[in-house]
Amino acid sequence: MAAKIKKGDKVVVLTGRDKGRSGEVVQVMPKEERALVRGVNIVKRHQRQTANQEGGIISKELPVHLSNLAVADPKDGKPTRVGFKVLEDGRKVRFAKRSGDLIDG
Repeated sequence: MAAKIKKGDKVVVLTGRDKGRSGEVVQVMPKEERALVRGVNIVKRHQRQTANQEGGIISKELPVHLSNLAVADPKDGKPTRVGFKVLEDGRKVRFAKRSGDLIDG
């Protein structure tokens, strides 16, 4: 199945602790069905000091399951479903079902 969420997309979190927050997809892990979103699902981890990294409590983002994310509509930024269509020139593009706008330029 084609990827509905790709790296660089603006997404909105649908459920969980960060519901309603939005951010940019940094990395997608298709095998685990998860995505890393900037500024979402931040946790604090205790880091031991190593030769190239100092110790302390660091904040980092953990991956979010793809089912809990929706692409933000290019028009108004609200969550939308994603559809696919083939243009006249033969390109397969994604579009927002909410507004009909193209997601891929």
